[in-house]
This record gives sequence, structure tokens and C-alpha cells, in this order.
Amino acid sequence: MSSAMITADLVDLELDRSADSKEAAARALATRMVDLGRVTDLDGFLADVAAREAQMPTGLDGGIGIPHCRSAHVTEPTLAFGRSANGIDFGAPDGPADLVFLIAAPAGADDDHLTILSALARKLMNEEFTSALRTAADAESAAALIRGERPESAAESPPAATAVPFRVVAVTSCPTGIAHTYMAAESLERAAHEAGVELTAETQGSAGFTRLTPETIAAADAVILAHDVPVREKPRFAGKPTVDVGVKAAISRPAELLTEAREKAARGEVTAPAGPTPVECAGDSGDSYGTKLRKWLMSGVSYMVPFVAAGGLLIALGFAIGGWKIDKAPSVAEHFVWTDHTSWAALLFQTGGLAFAFLVPVLAGYIAYGMADRPGLVPGFVGGSVAVTIDAGFLGGLAAGLLAGAVVLGIQRVRIPAVLRGLMPVVVIPLISAAVVGFLMFLVVGKPIASLQSALTDWLEGLTGANAVILGVVLGLMMCFDLGGPLNKVAYAFAVGGLAHPTDGSLKVMAAAMAAGMVPPLAMALATTVRGRLFTRTERENGKAAWFLGASFITEGAIPFAAADPLRVIPASMAGGAVTGALSMAFGCTLRAPHGGVFVVPLIGQPLLYLVAIAAGVGVSTAAVVLLKGARKTTGPAGDGGAGDAAAQGDGPVPVAA
Repeated sequence: MSSAMITADLVDLELDRSADSKEAAARALATRMVDLGRVTDLDGFLADVAAREAQMPTGLDGGIGIPHCRSAHVTEPTLAFGRSANGIDFGAPDGPADLVFLIAAPAGADDDHLTILSALARKLMNEEFTSALRTAADAESAAALIRGERPESAAESPPAATAVPFRVVAVTSCPTGIAHTYMAAESLERAAHEAGVELTAETQGSAGFTRLTPETIAAADAVILAHDVPVREKPRFAGKPTVDVGVKAAISRPAELLTEAREKAARGEVTAPAGPTPVECAGDSGDSYGTKLRKWLMSGVSYMVPFVAAGGLLIALGFAIGGWKIDKAPSVAEHFVWTDHTSWAALLFQTGGLAFAFLVPVLAGYIAYGMADRPGLVPGFVGGSVAVTIDAGFLGGLAAGLLAGAVVLGIQRVRIPAVLRGLMPVVVIPLISAAVVGFLMFLVVGKPIASLQSALTDWLEGLTGANAVILGVVLGLMMCFDLGGPLNKVAYAFAVGGLAHPTDGSLKVMAAAMAAGMVPPLAMALATTVRGRLFTRTERENGKAAWFLGASFITEGAIPFAAADPLRVIPASMAGGAVTGALSMAFGCTLRAPHGGVFVVPLIGQPLLYLVAIAAGVGVSTAAVVLLKGARKTTGPAGDGGAGDAAAQGDGPVPVAA
């Protein structure tokens, strides 16, 4: 920050003497700017400050007020600071501000304005900085602190030896590659910054990933793998101390993972070099079979979800534009009229149908990939295609993927002459594994699974009354239990599987699943709005984003709240999800689109009742989480109010917004 931007003459450590309101505080500080020639018209400048204040209050949590504006009456970027013993109300949620910063920038000087704001925001995130300002003995010391200058005693001290930081590389990944993946990386990066650890994260998300460089990995002292699907190219980290956990652990307890990584490095624990079998890609050799099975299944689901979203939404748009009979339209390759909207609807529907046709093969192929790496892809896709052919559906895809992975692993354990090893991955493994999986799916396990799938479809079609409501409750509980985790994905995949051959029953299941999945983030967003003092500053900020995430059917939007307070947030979410699922089934709501949230409401059967079901569940979850958190507040130590509890959780000022 420029040394000319603030001087001792622009500091008032006894602002109470001349100001008891935000307008008076701005006038007192602006007068100092006028005296120094930084502002040419006091009243004109204050009018600009008031106009900015009218747009949005400039009070921040933590006792901070930052009135600011760009004005034609300012000659150069200037910052004035005032300290109030009694506090001045700038509209912050947690009460009056005792530290007031008035920022003035010349008209049109956007860069200067934003530079001052961003520099000050970074400083205000440092509790030591704000504490030092509250105890500064004189104006010169306060101005020096804001300028970022060190006291003379510190400047004269010999520089301390720079310690080499502990270096960690991390990989995060989740089944959908959307929410958990990036939340985990951000959580680890924040914890590493606080602990003085140098951390570089590789997010293996749905948008692809930028690989850690070999040099970065080589320089790392330890590795953290936070994942619910197999880590791609895991052998890169062989020989390093490694902490291998689920992705949610990185969100809820990042500091513990960093500590564990330090301890493993101190003990010299390292991972073994990559084993001869690709099954190591799906988890540590110490993992139980159940853990490995979960990772294999999540691998398949993670690759299937983009096909679900693209294909399902294209199909839904086709129905929306062309009506419910669009599925009877002739092939657009043979008949397409450029000026006819039904032709365009048919194009969307038929393209979506082709994308949807890949669901089961992709599921099976990438389950096999999770088990046996790339050699599992061919038999997995073949087995999944057989499942589609014999109408074995989603269950057939699961079986085909597991069979394909097991067959490939079995073939790889057979000792063969060295001269034939070059042919194994290209010819021998694909040929034998595809033939074996095809035989098993067509003639052994496929038909019984197809019969089971048919019976399940008939059962769904026949559900009415109390039975349908009970299924809705179960779906709601599953969708909200782990907020995008394995149980959530099982319920979602079950619902999506029914869309391949839609019936009235399967469409009701899809509607109930999506409605329930929208409840947790919407409820947390509403709770932070109606009872903000029960939540930390960070949670209130997350609550703003949760409105959009919930409306878009991204259940993971509630994860930050569940990670911080699982015993209250998860039961509350499940209660609301169960209510919504039950009401959706009772109302007979149907849904042909597998995703989209409120944006596909026009495509829903009984849309108004569907919204009522969602609103009811959100209301139940909001009331439950507010009551549970309120009970915690009232049973805390004497004098522990909402703001005090938030401060105890590390609630600091929010970043400044221009």
C-alpha cells in the first residue's frame, strides 16, 4: 500500500469525540482529507459516500466499517482510519464497528479503488492486524500498521533463518467431480496456509485436471489422497508418505490430515512401489473388500453422471418443445424440416436418446476400469451393451462391470511366456475377457437379472397409496443422508435407471429423488437467512451460494454445513428429505429429466404440487436445524450468544466487495 495513501494526519483514534453515527464518522474522516487537499468539496464527496452506502451497507463482521466510493471531488487515492470506543452502526450483522476505514478514489479510477479495497481486505482477514489497530498507542503507529511497515525494533532485528516449509501434494476426487472435489482442495489449502505448510492440490474433477509436475511430486515430503473414486495415475506417488482417505475427510478435518502426513513423514512411512495388479488403483492393499467395492461402483457412477445430465435434459427439452408424442417422430436423418419446431424437438429427443443409451455400458465399463484399469474397458462396455440388449437394465450394468473387472484380473494372474506379453493388453485380454463376459451375460447371469429388473419395474408401476409414500420416505432419507456420497448416488442411480424404459412408476421415483436432493442446500440457505447468528461468517457466505446449488439439484451444496456440524445438519436434512419424498409420491408427481432442479419444473407432472412438496421439506429441515442449533446455543456457557459462538469458531471479517 502506498506510503502516501495514509498518514498520521488521516488517523483519528478518538472518533467518538466527533461522531456517533456513520454519517458523522464519514464527515469527520473526510474533513481530514479536505485539510490535506485530498478532497476538494466536502459535501459533494459525502454525497457520493452516502450514495454508495445506500446501495449496500458497508459494515462487516468483526467490528469493521468500510465506507468507500469513487468521486470527482477526490484528487488522489486516499485512506483515512478512525477508532471508536463505543462503536458506530454501519449495518453489519454482528453489531457496531469500532474500526472505521474511509476509502476515497478519484472518479474513473477503478483500478485504484479495487486495489485499495483488496489490499485492505487481505489485511482484515488477519486477526493480529485488527488486534494491533485496536491497541495502537498513537496515530503514527496506526498509520504505519495500515501501510504494512514494521516497527523500528523489528526492522533492526537480524533476519531469522528461513525454514524450509513442509511440502505436501494432494489429489482430490469425488464421484461426480463437481462439488466434493473442489471443496476438499480448498479446505486443504486453507488449513495448509494456517499451518505454514506448502500444499499443491490436483483436482481430478469432471472438467479434467492439470497433473502435478514430476518436480513438484519429487519435492513433496508427503501425499494426501482424498478420493471416493480411484486416483488416476496413482503410481506417481509411490515411495512417498501417504494419507489415503475419503474426500469428505479433507473437507471436515483437513488439519488432522496434515498432522497425520507430518507424522508419517517423521516416522519414514512410505507407500510401496506400484504392485503388479491394477487393483491397487482402486485403493490401498489394506482396504477391505467392501471399501474396494464401493470405490469400484463409485468409479462407474462418476463417469455415468455426465451422460445422465446431457442425455436426460436433451430428452426433456425434446418433450417440452414437441409434446409427449415426440418419441414417435421419424428419424431426423430421414426427415427434417428446418422451419418446423417439431423437427428440432425430434433432433433434441433423438440425440438425447443416443446419449442415454450409453448409460449402462459406461457404468459397466468404468466399474471394470476401477477394478482392472484400462484392460477392463473393453469387456466392461461389451457386458454393459449385453445388459441393454437383454433388458437387464441398471442392475445388469452393475453385474457386467464387476464380472468384467474380475475376469481381467483373473487373466492377468495367469503366467504366460515373455514372448506373448506384448500381445496381452492389445489382443489377448480384450479377446478373451469380452468373450467370457459376453457368454456370462447372455447365457448365465443376464437372464435372471433381466427378470429381476422386470419384476422391480412392475413393482414400481403398481405402487400406490401408502406403499408409494413409504418408498418416497426411503428415497428422501437416502438422498439426504450423505449429501452426494455413496448412499445418495445409489438412490439417484436407482431413479435414473428407470428412465431408460420409463413407466409411470419410474417417473414418480425420479421426481421424488430429485425433489428430496434439493432440500438440504435450500434449507441451509434459508436457515442462514432467517437465523444468521446461529451460523459462522463462512457458513453465511456459503448459504448465499446454497440457494443456487439447491435450486439446481446439487445436494453437495449442504456439505460445508454438514462438515462443520454433522449431528445437527444431517438429521435435519433427512427429516426434510423424507417429507418431500413422501409428498412427491403421494401427489403423483412425475419427472422425465434426470437433472435440472427448478429449471425443469415445466417438464414435471403436477408442477405446483411438486413445488409444495419441496417447500414443505425445506421448511421442516430449516425448522429442525434452527431448533437444534438454537438448543446448543442456549445450553452453552453463560453469556455465550450467537455472535460469541461464531467468534469462537474463528468467525472473522468477510472480504471487502467493491
